[in-house]
Formats: sequence, C-alpha cells, structure tokens
Amino acid sequence: MRVTIGRRELIAALGTVAAWPLAVRAQQGEQARRVGVFMSYRESDPAGQLRATAFRQELEKRGWMIGRNLRIDYQWGIGDADWIRSEVEQLLRSTPDVILANGDPAARETQLATRTIPVIFIAGSDPVASGYVQSLARPGGNLTGFTVLEPTLGPKLLELLKEIAPRVRWVAVMFNPDNPGNWQLSDAAATAKLGVEVVATSVREPADIDAAMTKLGRELNAGLIVLPDPATNSHRKLIVELAARYQLPAIHALRAATVDGALMSYGVDLPDLFRQAAGYVDRILRGEKPADLPVQQPTKFELVINLKTAKALGLTVPLALLARADEVIE
Repeated sequence: MRVTIGRRELIAALGTVAAWPLAVRAQQGEQARRVGVFMSYRESDPAGQLRATAFRQELEKRGWMIGRNLRIDYQWGIGDADWIRSEVEQLLRSTPDVILANGDPAARETQLATRTIPVIFIAGSDPVASGYVQSLARPGGNLTGFTVLEPTLGPKLLELLKEIAPRVRWVAVMFNPDNPGNWQLSDAAATAKLGVEVVATSVREPADIDAAMTKLGRELNAGLIVLPDPATNSHRKLIVELAARYQLPAIHALRAATVDGALMSYGVDLPDLFRQAAGYVDRILRGEKPADLPVQQPTKFELVINLKTAKALGLTVPLALLARADEVIE
C-alpha cells in the first residue's frame, strides 16, 4: 500500500525536523565537536570538580550536550614543565576544536604546542607581558581568555589581612617563582599606610612551603598572603595546617583554601570564570575567532571568612567586615 502525503503535511513535517534541538540533530549524524580541557587540579580535588561542573553546565545551557554533539577530553593534574608539556601533547592528539587551558603553565605550553587550534586560558599573570596576546582588546593570535589577577588585588588582600588581624606588622606574600607575573604586591604607598613590611616568599614544592612557614612562624606579629597559582592551590591544605600550627593569620586569593580551614579569602569567583570560558568556547565552535574575542579581566570577587579559624587564632572579626562577607563559614 502506498501512502501519500499532502503539501501542507509535508511542510509541517519539515518544520518539526527544523525545530529539533541541536543535540538531537547531532545525534542523527552530525559529528560531535571536541573540547580539550587542561585542569590544573588533581581529579580528586573538589575545587577542580566544581569548576569543571560550572564549565559543563554553561555549555549545556547553550545547546551542547556531552555524548551527542560535544565531547570534552580532560587532562587533570599538577606537575613540572616537562610533565605539563607531555600532557598538552596528549591532549592535542585528541584533535580538539578548541582548548581550555587552566593556569599559566598550561597556557604557556599550549601556546608553544599549537598556533592554529583556538586556546582559551584562565591565567594569573599579565597575558600581554607573558606574550599570550598582543593586547587585551585584540589578542591577535589563537589565544584569548580570562585573567585571575588585577592591579588592585594585592593591596586589597593586605588591607583585609590588617583589618582582621590589626597587630600584623610583617607579611610574607607566597607565590610561585615560575609565574613571576603573579607577584602583584609592590604598592609601596599601601604598605606604608598600613605600617607593614612586605616580603616575597617563593615556593614550588611542599618542602619550600614547610621551610617558608617555619621561618615565618619565628617572626613576631607575622601574617601571610597566598596568591593564586596551581602550585599554591594544590598544596593549600599544607599551608592551612602550617598556618594553624604557627598561629599565623593568613589570607588566600582562592575560596577553596577557606573551605579547607584558612582564615579568610578574597579573590575572583573562579567557577564564574569557567562559566564565562564556556561562553567563549561556544562562540568559537560557532565560528568566531579567538583573535577577535577580547581578554576579560575579573569583575566578580568574593570575600569568605572562616569564624572557626578566627576563634582558634584568638581574633575577633569586626562586624563591618562580617557584613561585607559573601560567605561566612562557622
């Protein structure tokens, strides 16, 4: 028996197919696009999983469905330059359409490895000074992305540390020497106004952190500022434990440290940056060029205070500071 269909029914049927979601049409034969993600976190780190979830959820909001029209290949972990280079090479073997590089070392090695695949970075250094882009407004190459630091962050961290621990007179700023652009606390006016002496403390490995914290623990009225970097972030629990042992008030630039027991944190909302990065991935997959997407500087910051740690350090948190906090951990 032959079935015929009228012109009106045919138009209606074609309209239904055209209205199918992008993910469903992809399932019918469209090749899935591939995104490579270098995560400067161990896969077991809840902070890294939180960022990966924010990234995936934002892509799904924009019509990309994992296993249908999109595949995400993750490389997780922390290591030296040689390790990162080998992991980046492995990521490139998956022939991604676009790469998300979390952290300066990953951004640097990815840039050296490819000049054609679009790369979106989330990095802590100055992207122009580091050579990732020609300018913030017009990146010019195959890299663009988001910065974690901005010029006022260093003085703000120092100001907050003094507000919660007014007796502090000597402050060590912990940073990774492999990421010199991370050292952003050279505001002499701010340090003079607050009556503190600031010294740079470079660390890479747990042994460096142990030695630095032991030395700092011998100082009278000492405090600590921990700048954002994969090296300091991956060892944040050790830093938190040593700060508690030596009764050192410390402020971190990443919220995850305060969740793990640090006194306080103030810095960019990193899950939000990963959501924004997903927006750039979406735009590139739909045809835009990284050279035309400006590098975004942070605009959303969060202040988190751990009252339990403050009590253990014998500190009374000013009510005005508590009122400004985005989150208070008790």
